[in-house]
Amino acid sequence: MSYSDSFSKWLKLKIYQIEVTFSVYIFTPVEKFIFWSVFFLLTSLTMIATILYLPRHLAFIIGRAWFYMNGDSADAADLSKCIAAAFSRTWAAFANNSGANSTGVIGALSSATAAVTSTAGNIAIETVAGSAKMEL
Repeated sequence: MSYSDSFSKWLKLKIYQIEVTFSVYIFTPVEKFIFWSVFFLLTSLTMIATILYLPRHLAFIIGRAWFYMNGDSADAADLSKCIAAAFSRTWAAFANNSGANSTGVIGALSSATAAVTSTAGNIAIETVAGSAKMEL
């Protein structure tokens, strides 16, 4: 079964579940159009807000967590850039490990773990795929 077939089945199942849960199957065509329009609008607005604001929020939370754990303030923007650089290299290693079997995927996912350490004002993020260091 190809990915498009499995995605198509999954999408049909989700549409069926929504129609049964919210009784959309008994609506008239105009009511269905209004329901799906509002549903699509709310879903797309949620996705756009997540894409736009989640990275900034995560950088803020990481900066707060860094302060709570280490006591010194780290610039959240620099810290998030350092983390993004380390994980992009890890993701590249994951993408290069293109084994379709589950062993290759599990191995690549287990290599995606990272350790953040602080030594004398330096932030070092080490992954199996590489490391990123940044002076603060």
